[in-house]
Amino acid sequence: MVNKIEKVIYTAHATSTGGRDGTTRTSDSLLDLKLAVPKEMGGAGGGVNPEQLFASGYSACFIGAMKFVAGTQKIALPADTSINASVGIGQIPQGFGIEVALEVSIPGMDRAAAEALVAKAHEVCPYSNATRGNIEVSITIV
Repeated sequence: MVNKIEKVIYTAHATSTGGRDGTTRTSDSLLDLKLAVPKEMGGAGGGVNPEQLFASGYSACFIGAMKFVAGTQKIALPADTSINASVGIGQIPQGFGIEVALEVSIPGMDRAAAEALVAKAHEVCPYSNATRGNIEVSITIV
């Protein structure tokens, strides 16, 4: 089932050239990066790769989802809340796939409250909704 957006409130634009050994830049030029295949994948390294960008985007978006949920529940989310995101890439029968691990740190929050908040954030986060049922996503509260 495809989830259709009722009303688009923002659209990001980026242009990439050269694939994994190229460049990527957003339309406002705030992000302008050299891309490179990591050494672990047989490349030279020395640039950012799509998995790093995905890890950065997912972790930032998930914190945004946590803030949204906390706000609706009148819960204060500590300013030093953080997520360590890992995105792995490897072969699957159809080609290549990714997996995601999110390590969520909410200093000072009761574990049960943190678990409930993270579970609800996982329901509303756009990245979680985009990946649900497609790739393995593990979430750990540390």
